Amino acid sequence: MSPAVPAPAETRQWLPSYLALAAIWGTSFLFIKVGVRELHPLWLTFGRVAAGVLILLAVLAVTRDRLPRDARLWGHLMVVALLGVVLPFTLFGFGEQRVSSVLAGIWNAATPLVALPLAVLAFRTERMTVRKAAGLGIGFAGVLVVLGVWRGLGGSQFTGQLMCFGAAMCYAVAIPYQKKFIAGRAGSGVSMAAAQLLAALAQLTVVAPLLAGPPPNPAGLSTDVVFCVLALGALGTGIAFVLNFQVIRLAGVSTSTSVTYLMPVFATLVGVTILHEHLHWNQPVGAVVVLVGVAVSQGLLLRRRPR
Repeated sequence: MSPAVPAPAETRQWLPSYLALAAIWGTSFLFIKVGVRELHPLWLTFGRVAAGVLILLAVLAVTRDRLPRDARLWGHLMVVALLGVVLPFTLFGFGEQRVSSVLAGIWNAATPLVALPLAVLAFRTERMTVRKAAGLGIGFAGVLVVLGVWRGLGGSQFTGQLMCFGAAMCYAVAIPYQKKFIAGRAGSGVSMAAAQLLAALAQLTVVAPLLAGPPPNPAGLSTDVVFCVLALGALGTGIAFVLNFQVIRLAGVSTSTSVTYLMPVFATLVGVTILHEHLHWNQPVGAVVVLVGVAVSQGLLLRRRPR
């Protein structure tokens, strides 16, 4: 009988990629914060996606893989590109013009809480249980703590938090949609990701000039901003997916999705130490409550021991 958890030797194989993935995605909020100082959020998303496309196309060339050719699949990828790339990337950019990178990272961790009711009610890929409902209730209480509702709601800070929450909602719609219409299709994970980013790049090529004006002159950008755009694309949008695919292959989907718990930790560390951002006590406390709710809804805290 195969073991329920990876053997120590197997753990050593996927753990470095797992930690690197949490660090890359956690620090992405710092790169966004720096990038929107000089770039419109749409053009920041454009640069990030373009760099990610180049990385993944290079991986496809090295592995001799190819893009999907099913026209219907490309139609679904266009939807996922809009909901899982263009809208959330841009909303996080707008949000971080108003709130700290730490707070944006905390809101990203709430994605599973929004994804669950959508998966149950809209896409019917999950079933609601008492445990999942309890997790949603705990997570919602954590959201109220993060918002600090007792202090009153309003102002640019609240607007920025709503934008970050909207980005999390976009991810929450894209995840079950992808699970229902794309998962299980022929093609590697890297091929699907490259196709998704290509679809997103095509959408941004049309939308960004219309809504954000002409593209910025790269020569007029500071070195910090250029580095952040390249880091977001090459690391957060390109290499990170390859690492995620490796973790899924070696350790399974459950282990891969648990990276959500580490991302706010890295976002907080880099936001406080590098950007010198300040935290109110309710934000980390609310983040812990949200993560507990996610853990309960996914059965990580109330799971029965196997016989």
